[in-house]
Amino acid sequence: MPKNPPEGMPRITPYLFYNDVAAALDWLEKVFGFERGGELQGPDATIMHAEMRFMDGVLMLGPPNEETGTRSPAGPGAVNQSLYIYVDDVDAHYRHASSAGATKITEPMDMFWGDRMYTVQDLEGHHWSFAMHVRD
Repeated sequence: MPKNPPEGMPRITPYLFYNDVAAALDWLEKVFGFERGGELQGPDATIMHAEMRFMDGVLMLGPPNEETGTRSPAGPGAVNQSLYIYVDDVDAHYRHASSAGATKITEPMDMFWGDRMYTVQDLEGHHWSFAMHVRD
């Protein structure tokens, strides 16, 4: 019997929809330091599914699909989700993401729950919050 979930996959994995999956893969790699995983191409040679890894996390990406009602936030003009990711040095991560092209929503700040975090927007409008736990 196969292992469920498969080796190296967490039980919960976010799936984001991008109008241009190839551009999103390049951007996430350059700006946030994510590593590329596998890619599946459709009959027209566009990327129909892709995975990226960051430390022990996995992110799945794909194009919007009218049949299933999925859209990129670039389409409807509204944010439909946000991701929260822990990094080892949130201030250094912010400086890199800002200089590499992420759009600032908030700068790093200490939060009442003990995390230091910042939030940026990616090339199609997804919101990304990066944090490091600084106090209990």
